[in-house]
Amino acid sequence: MHGFFCRLLTSRAAPAALLALLLCAGGKPLLAQALEEVPYVQTPDRVVEGMLDLAGVRSGDYLVDLGSGDGRIVITAALKRGTRGLGVEIDPRLVEKSRAVAKQLGVEARAGFVVQDLFETDIRSADVLTMYLLPDVNLALRPRILAHMKPGARIVSHDWDMGDWKPDMSVTLDVPEKKIGLKKTSTLHLWLVPARLAGGWRTRVPLAKGPMEVELELEQNFQELGGRAKSGGRVFPIERGFVHGELLFFRFGSGEDALLFKGRATNERIVGRITDAQGHEYPWRALRQKAAGRGTEGDKK
Repeated sequence: MHGFFCRLLTSRAAPAALLALLLCAGGKPLLAQALEEVPYVQTPDRVVEGMLDLAGVRSGDYLVDLGSGDGRIVITAALKRGTRGLGVEIDPRLVEKSRAVAKQLGVEARAGFVVQDLFETDIRSADVLTMYLLPDVNLALRPRILAHMKPGARIVSHDWDMGDWKPDMSVTLDVPEKKIGLKKTSTLHLWLVPARLAGGWRTRVPLAKGPMEVELELEQNFQELGGRAKSGGRVFPIERGFVHGELLFFRFGSGEDALLFKGRATNERIVGRITDAQGHEYPWRALRQKAAGRGTEGDKK
């Protein structure tokens, strides 16, 4: 986030609805008046709201905004959704301004700001991470996000993606007031941090025809899940595997022997349900047998 251009690309805007809630002074909302001297382009109102909506930000969340600019995402989340948040910004003047506005609006207990290199920020406890950074910065942050953030944490980026880690969802907003670029649209990307599942697992499946001991060797590329299942001397390819935050889905076998696995994972345990070809459901639990390394296979590229 060094330099004017990076600060330009990390600025935030308050939603019009938020400004309407604030007291006015001299005909100007207090938030707009407090920030009018900041010499950079602000993120359009609807983009701020769109990012919070896409991430499903709510009162129980802890939000970290990397490159927080004037602090509008953190302040808006605190004011409108009761969310605790931390804005991380390299420019001390912007941090001072953000703190002053948060105090002025009575949300300083929920909206904190620090002068810090975003690569040194502790993101382990964040439920939501928001970013408006350059593509190379997103890619440089990607290994830290995958390695340190908890499964199911939500990442929202304005305009820039994260390479071959494909978003779980993207939306494009019409933003006629956008001041950067020729296109008057903004694309917002959402990722759910996938549970780190690559490696060996062991499970005992309590089927009606008798318990089935299974060894799983899972291979992972971000949300994609593959590998092999070994049972009774036979090897089955894992098919249609997918990771959605803490949730995972895969199947193996064919015909009357096909099994569909659904579960919720931590990095060391999976608990869920199995459905056989006849539609019967059974509980299942798997334990990791060996470390798979941090992150996902895609993160090692």
